Order: sequence, then C-alpha cells, then structure tokens
Amino acid sequence: MLRKYVGFFLLLTLFTVSCEKAPDVKEPFCLTGASSADAKRLLPLFASDSASADISGRIFNGLTKYDKDLNIVGDLAESWTISKNGKEIIFHLRKGIKWHDGVDFTSDDVVFTYKAVTDPKNPTPYSSNYGPVKEVKTIDKYTIKVVYDKPFAPALESWGMGILPKHLLEGRELFSSPLNRNPIGTGPYKMKEWITGQRIILQKNEDYYEGAPFFEKFISRIIPDPSTMFLELRFGGIDFMGLNPAQYKYYGEKSYFKKYFNVYRYPSFGYTYIGYNLKNPLFSEKKIRQAIAHAINKKEIIEGVLLGYGTPCTGPFPPTSWAFNPDVRDFEYNPEKAKKILFELGWKQDTDGILTKDGRKFSFILLVNQGNEARLKTAQIIKEQLKKIGIELNIRVLEWQSFLELVTKRQFQAVLLGWSLSRDPDLYDIFHSSKTKPGEFNFVGYSNPQVDRLIERAREILSREERKKLYRKVHELITEDQPYTFLYVPDTLIAVNKRIKGIELAPAGIWYNYIHWYVPKNRLDWYN
Repeated sequence: MLRKYVGFFLLLTLFTVSCEKAPDVKEPFCLTGASSADAKRLLPLFASDSASADISGRIFNGLTKYDKDLNIVGDLAESWTISKNGKEIIFHLRKGIKWHDGVDFTSDDVVFTYKAVTDPKNPTPYSSNYGPVKEVKTIDKYTIKVVYDKPFAPALESWGMGILPKHLLEGRELFSSPLNRNPIGTGPYKMKEWITGQRIILQKNEDYYEGAPFFEKFISRIIPDPSTMFLELRFGGIDFMGLNPAQYKYYGEKSYFKKYFNVYRYPSFGYTYIGYNLKNPLFSEKKIRQAIAHAINKKEIIEGVLLGYGTPCTGPFPPTSWAFNPDVRDFEYNPEKAKKILFELGWKQDTDGILTKDGRKFSFILLVNQGNEARLKTAQIIKEQLKKIGIELNIRVLEWQSFLELVTKRQFQAVLLGWSLSRDPDLYDIFHSSKTKPGEFNFVGYSNPQVDRLIERAREILSREERKKLYRKVHELITEDQPYTFLYVPDTLIAVNKRIKGIELAPAGIWYNYIHWYVPKNRLDWYN
C-alpha cells in the first residue's frame, strides 16, 4: 500500500515541477484548487452563490474585512470615525490603489457602488445592507461620509462587499455586463481566463496594496465529482480541497497522507438544512413542518454522513455564534409523535403505507445539487426516515446552475442547501418577510411579523449584549416555526499540499492570509 503512494507522490513532484521555472526562484508557482460548480456572475452585488463569491472575493475588495481574530479592520478604507450617535461614518480611503486596468480607485467608486446595490433594477440580495443608509457622499477624492437614518449595527461589516469600478460600469446595465465574466477589481488577483465548465485562471496583481501574492496564478478547476477531485489532490492536479468526512476519516489521520498534506479541522460557521416552499399548500402549515422535524434523526445523519464530524443544528445560528441560544430545545427524534401530529391534521395511511388526505398522497420532491456527496447521502437517509411515518420523498439531483434557477424562481417544493454565514448575526436577508423577491435569500417565503420586528430592532442596537437578547428570542421563534428543518453544522475539513507554507489556523479559519502562503526556494524543504 505504501509503495503505491510513493508512486503517486513521485507523479505529484513531476506535476509541481511543471509549474515552476527553476527550484531556486519563486515564480511562476500556481495555487490550484477545485470547485464542484462553475461560477455564474462575478460582480460582487450578483455573486451570491459560493462558487461565484469565492472567485469574486479574490478579485474585488470592500472598504472593510475581518482579520484572523474576526475583528473588523480596514481594507480599501485605511481608517474611519463613527459619530457618537452612531448615525455617521466617515471612511478615509487608501491612496494609490489602482483598478486592474490602471485607473485610480477613488471615493466616486464607493458612491457608485452604493447607488448600484440600492438600485431596484439590479436583482441583488445585498440591498438590505444599505437600506438603512440615508446618504453616501464624497467629501474629497479619498474621503466618504455615510449617513444613516438610525444606528445600524452591521454597518461596518456591510461595507465589506466588493466595490465596483465606476469608470467601467456607469450608465450600463449591470446584470448582463461583460464584467460579470471579465471583471476589473482592485484585489490580489485579476481575471486571466475563464473556460466555462472547466477552469478559471486568475493572475496575481503585482500592484496589490498589501504586496503581490506569492503565487503567480490562482486556478480553480471545475470538478463536479468529489472522488475525481480527491484523486486530483492525491496525484497533484490540485493543491487543496475540502475533504468529505469519509476522505478525512480514512486518509486525513493516516501518517502516509499527512506526510504530504497538512490537514485542518475546525467548526464551520454555517449549517445544512431542508428549506420548504412555504407557498406550497403542503408545507404552509407549521405543524406539518414540525412533524417532519420529529421524523428526522439528526444523530443518525451526522454519524452516517459526517461520520461524527459535525453537530446537530437547532436553529438559524450555529453554536459558535455569539447570538446562539443554548436554551432552545431541538425537535427530538420521535416518529410516533410525528405520526400523531399528522393524524390529527387529517392525514391517514393508505394500503401501501403512504399518508393521504383528500385523495392526495403526502409525496414531495427534494432538490439536491450535483457534486455534493454529503447532501445526497443526507437526502437518502431522510428519504428512509420519512418513509417510516408514511411520507414519500423523491430526490432530484440537478446541476448547480439549473438548481439555482429553480430556487431563484421558487419552482420547488423543498431544497437541501447550506448557509455559510456572515460573522455578524443579522438575519434580515435570510428571514425577513421583505426579502422574497427573485434572487433574494428568503426564497422559502418565510414571514413572521414578530421575527421581522426583532430583526429590525436588533439592527438598530450597537450593544452586543442587547442584540444578543433579541437574537436569542429570534432563534426560539424561528425554531418553533421550522421554515427549515435545521439539520447539522458540519466541521470544515481541508487538506493542503505540504509544499505550501505560511498557513496558520486562526478563529477565521485558514484563508485570511492566503496571499502570503508560499513554497520554499529549496525543494528539499517542501515536505518537512
């Protein structure tokens, strides 16, 4: 067995040599990863899916960002001051920053971005982050004043969205702009090549304000099949990937694997869920959704799918969030209770064991995106669990872009998805009743006036302790309503080729400093 791995690591070495000039020079090294889905649109206000957001985030900068310890620090903004009443922020922009085409970045770009993201013509899910803004104006070329109607707690984080180039987009239709495929940003990498369904290649920005990245190119290969992706990792076709639980369990802890790969495990800041189309009569009744929650054994899913590398999810905040409510009780696994609720609602089992009501079977389709093995396995386990109480679940697997189209148009009954959450616990975009238009994140159509009021109030409070009280109530109410069946919080499991140095695990994960990752000049140091 070990001899086999010696062979493939020889191939790995041959591959990595092909991406260098010589062993004693730094470049042109390539940092190569993979995605199970292709990107869609790269302008930041439209980059709402994970594949697009990952690439867009390497090309564009916001005014702010999170550091490794999850503190908000300046990005394109060098500093800022906040008025005593919390209603005004003055951003002082960095000077000398240029767009990838050589044009100066200025305060005009910030004002343009604000107008673009709040323009009703642009179908962006991020507009609510700027709804509380009363005015954005330039004081001078490198100073911006933002005025709010009332204090807005997520204000600094909201300005982390990528800023757009006014000189290239002013007066043009943004959603269909060619810059969605050939973007011009200020970030550490710029677009070089995009072959749909195959790969995206980014070229390093030599003039990046934090210093040029070490790696000459950042390459994202599109590999929908996770087994194929893992083979590419082992044979050197990619440098890093998120491991699924089986890969982590059977390889991640093995000495021969860890000799050539560094493996990282830490809790993700997000969760996996079943989202219901609440406009569908089958799911409009809260008790129906509660019955389904009682019928699903989350521990079985975590053991069977995640192999124990995760925790049950009780509601809209993961346990690592300061807004998490530890007192919220999860819906216990109790199939008999689930049956009792459904019987009380008029559902009866027919001769083949399927529940029926008014001549209609309790049968629905769950959409799952192609290339996500964990979600497919989750769906298969849930299918068997629901069958035990008389619910027929049919699984439909779709290519990512087709999947997104149905979700955006709300042409689904139920979807299996996951949220990777912002560190600020503002839930406005996901659960506020006003955010249900096409392209927005409340695609299930959830509406609870009390939740709306609490979310709105929490946005206006700057004290974390006061906000926490409101969010704990929100957690309780949303869990009770079950617009989602909240399933699990998976652990993040990542393997990175050991030739790459400079990676440091921090509260923010490992990616906060990726532009400073490097490969030693001396090839002999690669795997030490």
